[in-house]
Amino acid sequence: MTVRVFRRMVEISGSEALWLLAGATTGRLVYVQRDSPVIRPAVHLLEYGQLIVRTPAQGAALTERAVLSYHVDELPAPGGAGWSVTASGPAEPVADEDEAAHYRRTLPGWLHGPHDTLLLLRPQTVTGFRLAD
Repeated sequence: MTVRVFRRMVEISGSEALWLLAGATTGRLVYVQRDSPVIRPAVHLLEYGQLIVRTPAQGAALTERAVLSYHVDELPAPGGAGWSVTASGPAEPVADEDEAAHYRRTLPGWLHGPHDTLLLLRPQTVTGFRLAD
């Protein structure tokens, strides 16, 4: 007889969600373009409560949006524990050239070009869940 184990989502505090976010290095940037959701892979760094995100997406398309979301998770094989965190807030390009050069050295990413964008996202909401058996 096979026993099915269902996982449940347990909401975590904002401080725990930020701690998990700070410990991760990759995630997905989520935004809407032409009435369709767009999800792009990204790398990030949490610094002074702000997310620096490097993603292979067009910067103009991103900065036209009022609010962007960034999602990070660790979801092991079925039946294991894991977690999921989403941070949302206004974003803008990293404008200072020295800062941009620093983050391009710090964050591994994509070939430099029109689709290599550095963003500063200021999370206004951070939500998270632990997945448990």
